[in-house]
Amino acid sequence: MLTDIEIAQQAKLQPIQQVAASLGIGENCLEYYGKYKAKLSDELFDSVKDRPDGKLILVTAINPTPAGEGKTTTSIGLGEAMAKIGKKTIVALREPSLGPVFGIKGGAAGGGYAQVVPMEDINLHFTGDMHAITAANNLLCAMIDNHLQQGNALGIDPRRILFKRCLDMNDRALRFTTIGLGGKVNGVPREEGFIITVASEIMAILCLADNLMDLKERIAGILVGYTYDNKPVYARDLKAQGAMTVLLKDALKPNLVQTLENNPVLMHGGPFANIAHGCNSVRATKLALKLADYTITEAGFGSDLGAEKFFDIKCRKAGLTPNCVVVVATVRALKYNGGVAKADLNEENVPALQKGIVNLKAHVENMKKFGLPVVVAINRFPSDTSAELQVIDDCCKEMGVRYALSEVFSKGGEGGMELAQAVVKTIDENTENHFAPIYPLNLPIKEKIRLIAKKIYGAGEVAYTSAAEKAIAEIEALGHGDLPVCMAKTQYSLSDDPTVLGRPEGFTLHVSEVRLSAGAGFIVALTGSIMTMPGLPKVPCAERIDIDENGIITGLF
Repeated sequence: MLTDIEIAQQAKLQPIQQVAASLGIGENCLEYYGKYKAKLSDELFDSVKDRPDGKLILVTAINPTPAGEGKTTTSIGLGEAMAKIGKKTIVALREPSLGPVFGIKGGAAGGGYAQVVPMEDINLHFTGDMHAITAANNLLCAMIDNHLQQGNALGIDPRRILFKRCLDMNDRALRFTTIGLGGKVNGVPREEGFIITVASEIMAILCLADNLMDLKERIAGILVGYTYDNKPVYARDLKAQGAMTVLLKDALKPNLVQTLENNPVLMHGGPFANIAHGCNSVRATKLALKLADYTITEAGFGSDLGAEKFFDIKCRKAGLTPNCVVVVATVRALKYNGGVAKADLNEENVPALQKGIVNLKAHVENMKKFGLPVVVAINRFPSDTSAELQVIDDCCKEMGVRYALSEVFSKGGEGGMELAQAVVKTIDENTENHFAPIYPLNLPIKEKIRLIAKKIYGAGEVAYTSAAEKAIAEIEALGHGDLPVCMAKTQYSLSDDPTVLGRPEGFTLHVSEVRLSAGAGFIVALTGSIMTMPGLPKVPCAERIDIDENGIITGLF
């Protein structure tokens, strides 16, 4: 089989105005970025705002192997399959980050014959949204340090500056830095550090903002740090919100691209789910719901991370009501959760699968706790055996959920028609919507964390460092205790320990740090040893990526 990039390079793309026309979008609402990419204008939002919403389908997954299990591929393939069975459908996805593109996971435009194209553009600079977010973030940082240099009229304590610089690259050497060295003219020396752009509060704000003025108001509310006498300092105090919003005015507009089968995709925003809230933008999702009968969106990593935040943060803030959840699993990941080493995952191992399938049960049960119907999608690999698939079939029957094989990687939309039909039937059968978040906002911060830890992760109790305890007290004293919680946790386990697989129960969840993202409108709780600036692996994907004299890129996947 051809590589992902070879498949993408052989695709017959439609000019983006033709893709837009299939949704009834005129050229006056398109802002072109070449032949095959466009941003959608504010005028389009105004023209469709009174239309009824279509159905919203969330694609999530079980805890994955380190290579991922094809959740984005399944989302794209499901969209292609829905079109094949005659359903007007849009896929709404996140944009890739350059960190994993050059790191360990590769790109995030799908795979095989279920991809979003132009794949090279999407996985690299795309329409510049990531760069705009990075620039806006670092403008605020520059203004903070300039304020210190120019006399510090606000009395900002350099030791208590919370807002960090960012970079859309995996660079562990920048996690902890010292700036302002080299004498008086070069700034005030202080400790600093970088986070990856997709973990920044600016990314979260962009993805949760309703419009340009909401974006500016949220930016103004960013908690920058504290003064020497312990008073909060916000971005508005530095008069930074106007210039930052100017940098983000185009990035706020959703991007329109297409699948290999020329179906429309809105790709916008890209927060990670293990260190951020893991969902594409509210604007893209809301717009998709107005333009199509079915919108398929995804949430990052397993349902314990992306889906929980999609429901408890994004849906709550945006007023979204999902209609169905697709939980993606693979035989490989279930065997991995049953204790099989990564190198041995292609060998049949029914006992390990039977042991690891408790992970699938946990994720399905978690989704039902939000009051939503569930369909299980098995992203099929050539190494899967009939005996292994039978174990999953039996498990799904026991849980009372539909189950479908997905072969979209090798067959495109045709390989997802069974899944598409299962999703449509499930939605049609569940006409009464019982969706609800798993915790009310008026609870204390620690109680909200406890409910997530207990109900979703299976923890017995939660332990806090003294720094986390102090931060929670400060956040509640500032009047922000009624915000939802964004958990930062490993994606490889339901617990905060990536080596504990399967379905751990009764463990202690360790909260090491708590941060306020006042502009975004949530509280971040960091667990375990989660890093907000990843590092490159021993052999990064970057080593395989190349370009020839004709501009043909290879090694990108």
